[in-house]
Amino acid sequence: MAKNKEGETKQIDPLNYSPGDRIKVTSTDGVFEGIMIPEPELLDMNSIILKLSTGYNIGIDKSKIKKIELIERYKKPEHKRPPIRQNTMLPTVSLFSLGGTISSKVDYTTGGVTADYTAEDLIEMCPELSSYANFKAQKVMSILSEDITVKDWQRIAEIAAKELNSGIRGLILTQGTDTLHYSAAALSFMLKNLNKPVIFTGAQRSIDRGSSDAFMNLVCSTVAASKFDGAVVASCMHATTDDEHCILIRGTKVRKMHSSRRDAFRPINELPLAKVYTDGNIEVMNDNYPKVSETSKEDVIADTKFDEKVALIKVYPGFNKDVIDFYLDKGYHGLVIEGTGFGNVATLHESNSLLPALKRAADEKVPVVMTSQTIYGRTNPYVYTTMRKLNIGTKVIYAEDILPEVAYIKLGWVLGHTQNYDEVKKMMLTNIAGEISARTEPEAFLY
Repeated sequence: MAKNKEGETKQIDPLNYSPGDRIKVTSTDGVFEGIMIPEPELLDMNSIILKLSTGYNIGIDKSKIKKIELIERYKKPEHKRPPIRQNTMLPTVSLFSLGGTISSKVDYTTGGVTADYTAEDLIEMCPELSSYANFKAQKVMSILSEDITVKDWQRIAEIAAKELNSGIRGLILTQGTDTLHYSAAALSFMLKNLNKPVIFTGAQRSIDRGSSDAFMNLVCSTVAASKFDGAVVASCMHATTDDEHCILIRGTKVRKMHSSRRDAFRPINELPLAKVYTDGNIEVMNDNYPKVSETSKEDVIADTKFDEKVALIKVYPGFNKDVIDFYLDKGYHGLVIEGTGFGNVATLHESNSLLPALKRAADEKVPVVMTSQTIYGRTNPYVYTTMRKLNIGTKVIYAEDILPEVAYIKLGWVLGHTQNYDEVKKMMLTNIAGEISARTEPEAFLY
């Protein structure tokens, strides 16, 4: 207990306390002792929040406070991490921590959720990882995935390329799941001469929860990074809601299809590359990928040129053509449209036809790429007469079965290299990173 020279409890100024401190607050409503926790950022509260010994939180109006006494200052626990164990008989895998749920935990002292775990922490908490590989760990950034930007992808690609050229067997990147499929697609295009697996993984539930999927995802990702023969960017997450196995999905064919399920990540328009088990086994399901043994031994290059003036637009009944005009007025260099069905948009009625806006885009040499909001299947401009008219009159690029989010990433990357329409069209319709399927297997639907 903090005391003054006379041995009495020291009264402190309200500005001198901080989250985690144990304090006693005397107010007109009574005396309360507990651990001070942060005020909710989204609420305008002129109060002190205490976590009581009962576990409940209480708010005390600052205008009613008579006295605050410091009981004990909060000290963040120090943890000396043992060195990462190495086994010369095992391959070396690098683990990059980017943030997100897999790196987050509840701080039960302050009551908040923090992205507090580093790559080293993840390895220490999951000792099974050392059965399959030696590890190099690096905390590249610590952000929630909705905050990730193109510049972050470029930075990750640059660091990843350097690491991939350092002699490791594979690379694991942990990040938040909400935009993991965007990041996997971005690195699929940005990493040239890739000659080893790059595995994205994450968690739907934070690592300090009993139901967390983080540990199994990490183990399976380690198995994939150390043993899979694919020179490809892929995701590795739960295959089912149970802890049966994980599935490895190509980075340009993966999509988060549920907000909270542990098996939220599904392959679209193709089967998973493989099933991955925690006992070290890998069962290849789709061998249409570049093999480690067959790829060039040249250094991996980070080709990060990217035009950020690209928009992803979803059309819907009643969609106003002014939205497209808005982006053209703002000087955007490329548009990706999520059309209905085969890639349809309104053309019949003059009041809501998108033909004038799309013709304007063509005249201004702004490429427009058409995808389908059905997600599964592929676009086709020749099924309906109206779409044939659209295809001929507007130079819209129908993107086969490229996913909308992947088309957005790819168009930005392509425009970073050329803004010549014919070259853009050629590159968009060229299968660069497995984003275009030659044919869609029936069993891939809703796998």
